[in-house]
Amino acid sequence: MTGRRTLRAGLIGLGAMGRNHARVLQSLPDVELVAAVDPRDPPQHPAMRVEVLNTTRELIDCGVDLCVVATPTSTHEAIGLELAEAGIAALIEKPLAHDSKAAQTIAEAFMRNGVIGCVGHIERYNPALQDMRRRLALGELGTVYQVITRRQGPFPARIADAGVVLDLATHDIDLTAWVTQSAYRSVSARVAHKSGRAHEDLVSAVGTLENGIVVTHLVNWLSPLKERVTTVTGELGCFVADTITADLTFYKNGTQVAQWDRVASFRGVTEGDMIRYAIPKPEPLMTELSNFVAAVRGEEESSLVTLEDGLATVRVAEALRESATTGRTVEAA
Repeated sequence: MTGRRTLRAGLIGLGAMGRNHARVLQSLPDVELVAAVDPRDPPQHPAMRVEVLNTTRELIDCGVDLCVVATPTSTHEAIGLELAEAGIAALIEKPLAHDSKAAQTIAEAFMRNGVIGCVGHIERYNPALQDMRRRLALGELGTVYQVITRRQGPFPARIADAGVVLDLATHDIDLTAWVTQSAYRSVSARVAHKSGRAHEDLVSAVGTLENGIVVTHLVNWLSPLKERVTTVTGELGCFVADTITADLTFYKNGTQVAQWDRVASFRGVTEGDMIRYAIPKPEPLMTELSNFVAAVRGEEESSLVTLEDGLATVRVAEALRESATTGRTVEAA
């Protein structure tokens, strides 16, 4: 017996991500997933082992303490406001909203009502990126110069209301600001529409952070190769995080003097040791939801992705799309 009150949890949205949330919520100690909402076709979800309702109001009336929102981005504002006004703590899947105005409205509603709200930027909870951030904070790369992310793979048929900037690049925007502990200053981007959809399916972006770090994001839904890689280069070497395998590798700048004239004539760094760190690898979604539950209990809140963080990410995504439309560099603040 833990002696703690069991928290009553709700879930809105039973798509691919919603079903993962249901699985993890049902495995957490002292948490009961009492009901879910999926207005599209509830009878198709019998395996959820939970009552499926039609509306957010019905879920609120069940008396839940917390709720996860895993619905299409365009619905986040209305659902978020309803939960905030009801005083229910919420984790809203990324991106926080379809535009910065809606994201700000959500953030203000939770603040006004004194309710915990956070955003499901799950990459922050990837073991490789968590260890990278810790090591960067300890100065293991010295001064950081550049962050490069590559996020590509086949088109996910479940995404219908957003392009790669809002759906995929927001992962990289958030994780870059988080691991470097610096906001974006300006961005420039180019997009392409190759699959016949209304939304962009490819973006190439460069930017500068407030602390001077240069960033590059390459994102697409057009590749048969699925890739999720973040490379951070600094004065002492580089870190490479693969968030598919949760591996973190360190490539150290060499210290040996080159004997071969052709190599010695290059006045950059030389190849040094390579280390693949052995790190614990808990499931990121388990870590994310455990932290959310702890915050609702009043035990921990600092590790949450705040609604303000989510708003900042949406603003940078809007700046990327503005740059792609105008062909100009856009201030991101």
